Amino acid sequence: MTPAEAYAYCERLTRHEARNFAYGIRLLERERRAALSAIYALARRVDDIGDAARDGLPDAGADAPPRVGAAAGAPARLAELDAVRHALADLDHPGDDPVLVALADATRRFPLPLGAFEELLEGCEMDCRGSAYATFDELVGYCQRVAGSIGRLSLAVFGVREASDAAVLARQADDLGIALQLTNILRDIREDQAMGRVYLPKEDLERFGVSPQLEGDRDALVAVVLLLATRARGYYRSGLGLLPALDHRSAACAGAMAGIYRRLLARIETRPEEVLERRVRLSSAEKALVAGRALLLGRA
Repeated sequence: MTPAEAYAYCERLTRHEARNFAYGIRLLERERRAALSAIYALARRVDDIGDAARDGLPDAGADAPPRVGAAAGAPARLAELDAVRHALADLDHPGDDPVLVALADATRRFPLPLGAFEELLEGCEMDCRGSAYATFDELVGYCQRVAGSIGRLSLAVFGVREASDAAVLARQADDLGIALQLTNILRDIREDQAMGRVYLPKEDLERFGVSPQLEGDRDALVAVVLLLATRARGYYRSGLGLLPALDHRSAACAGAMAGIYRRLLARIETRPEEVLERRVRLSSAEKALVAGRALLLGRA
């Protein structure tokens, strides 16, 4: 399989599966778009291993975080994750796997921090083992693994202006990924609960008198939702500091992704009780509007 064929596969996968991220990725120039699609395709593969849909449960969405119910089937999933780990360690021999062929070529074109994929794998392993989070700091550690890692991988593909502090940019990319993941967690509260997964920190639930199974006064659970939304806002503020250091198309890509999730977060903050009943969504028109504005701002 040629790199061109492999990239084409990853881009088709991204357009079909990344219902939110695709709006940003398509704003990049061709080479960067292809590389980011390869990163997404590998991340998607890892997510699918930990996704509860593999146990016959309904798919919660294309760009949702890894989720499982109880740790049923965990040994098999952990073995699959280890197989991905070994494949990443031997990217010089990707065989005919289109995702690995594309990713191998992307590593030759961009300085991808492949160690970030190890963090993603660790985060998915936490899901497979049915990890819960006693504190917000523990939850942030999980978000850093499954989403901050993708932020740093994306940063390696983005065009960065000269005289930028690499360490500061990496931290901001991390924070932006954490903000997106916290938004995902709020959006998917009920779907995750149906699968036996509760990401909300135990200390916050206890503070407002909500049980680990999310049982308790509805207003109390709404208060927990709003607390986590406020914390997510803080990570957006830090993460969006990344944009001025990027070239205009890269800034537009990151801005579109963040903008879609920030609008989603704003809707959750306006009607927090809604996420206790169903998944909150944006329309395609709303997403396209955010992406268009991001492109204009990136040029500015």
